[in-house]
Amino acid sequence: MGKPSVVAHGTGESVSRLAVTDKARHVIDQLRDQHGELMFHQSGGCCDGSAPMCFQKGEFLLGSRDLCLGQIHGCEFYMSADQFEYYRNMHITVDVSPGRGSSFSLEIPLGLRFMAISRLLTDEEAADIGSDLLPNR
Repeated sequence: MGKPSVVAHGTGESVSRLAVTDKARHVIDQLRDQHGELMFHQSGGCCDGSAPMCFQKGEFLLGSRDLCLGQIHGCEFYMSADQFEYYRNMHITVDVSPGRGSSFSLEIPLGLRFMAISRLLTDEEAADIGSDLLPNR
């Protein structure tokens, strides 16, 4: 299987499809201290609906149709190409809230769950980020 595709980010260094709240950064730091390098994959409807799931890097098998949308707090963030079609014009902020989700994500034993807060990209953000996908490498 090839390396997952990467979503093109256009010319603007400051515009991204992804953001993370300070609360979520704190939890990511806790999990990184416990488990080492981490990665995220936006679930496509199984278990916890469309929630960002956190795994130890390499513990989640990425497919050739998974796309890397960028990084949040030093962790690569992936989504399936099919699901990306729904999020193509969206900005995603990863946050955390109390409550046990029903997934295999690493934060669940802490009594927390990551969640995605999405909004439409502005016209300027969309133009800067671009929407073309780079081929698998």
